[in-house]
Amino acid sequence: MDVAALRSKVTFQKNETVTDKYGNHKNAWTDYYTCFATIGGEGLASSKEEQTAGTTVEDFSMTVTIRYCRKAAAIDSTHFRVMFMGEIYNIVNTDHMNFRKKSLKFTCRKERR
Repeated sequence: MDVAALRSKVTFQKNETVTDKYGNHKNAWTDYYTCFATIGGEGLASSKEEQTAGTTVEDFSMTVTIRYCRKAAAIDSTHFRVMFMGEIYNIVNTDHMNFRKKSLKFTCRKERR
């Protein structure tokens, strides 16, 4: 793995149930893991524009490659998301890179708001 290519800071957030001061339970995104990553695949084949409610909306996808560690290996597509440059990306797919325990690659899609 080329360490010099790890130049973009990303934060993985976990969806957890938290309790407020009154004892109410609610879902919230909390920071789980922050590291440097290689961002690639901007403009993947799955990235496209589509018409939604009379406006053109971009469906943007990218890949995030990080170094392997036990904490990062626990990240899945159902309980986590990626924050990159102030934007939110939902994890679509996790690739363990042939289970060599050297790197992890996440395919992400930008969340529409």
